[in-house]
Amino acid sequence: MSSFFSWDLVWEFFPKILSALPVTLLIVGIATLVGLVLGSFIAFIRVEKIPILNQLAAVFVSFIRGTPILVQLYIVYYGVPSLLQAIQIDVSSWDKIIFIYITYGLNTAAFQSETIRAAILSVPTTQKEASIACGLTKSQMYLRVILPQVVVVALPSFGTTTVALLQDTSLAFTIGIVDVVGKARAIGAVTYHTLEGYVGAAILFITLSVILERVFNVLEKRMNFTESKKSSFQLPRLFLIKNKEIQLKKVKRIEKNLKEELL
Repeated sequence: MSSFFSWDLVWEFFPKILSALPVTLLIVGIATLVGLVLGSFIAFIRVEKIPILNQLAAVFVSFIRGTPILVQLYIVYYGVPSLLQAIQIDVSSWDKIIFIYITYGLNTAAFQSETIRAAILSVPTTQKEASIACGLTKSQMYLRVILPQVVVVALPSFGTTTVALLQDTSLAFTIGIVDVVGKARAIGAVTYHTLEGYVGAAILFITLSVILERVFNVLEKRMNFTESKKSSFQLPRLFLIKNKEIQLKKVKRIEKNLKEELL
């Protein structure tokens, strides 16, 4: 049994596997950042139903959500260079990690866009109407009224997507990236103890996933969902009160003008 599997080798390989962790975390960090920025832009396009862009965004999201990330990685890694070379752009000097950033960034953007879009649509239309009636511009409405509520609603899904992204990075080794799984695979190729290396990688992924879940749970508790829900129900009331004040001023102004005309 010891020749087949050894825990001693797992702990011996673990520091070497851990040395590749920064690569994995960098992929997660950049993909998350790209996903949030691009995903928010796509969500805005789909919510506002901007012509042409809305249809293109819908096709993009459907393609990303309907295909395995490994297929997307191969399309980006093999297809994009061929496409760019056709227009005289040489990408042969690019580092392989760039294609990983592009693939995981686009994948995360597609999933995050649906999360953000659902969160935006969950905000009652009365709040949007009331904010416009109060004189807020559309950008002010999104920043001051909608965004705070979107963060609260989208946070649980964002946490789930981030954990899934961490686990999806295990496919980066397929194009030669030495991440956590790539390191475990390399150790197995040299020592012929592949299982121990993969067990060490699994332990590391489980630990990171648990840490991420705990972090997002703490964030959710700190945001205090109950208070956020109360405040979200109070927002329409505040806006309606303000709207009534504006309407009353308009009525008084009209009455004043009528009196002046009669006199």
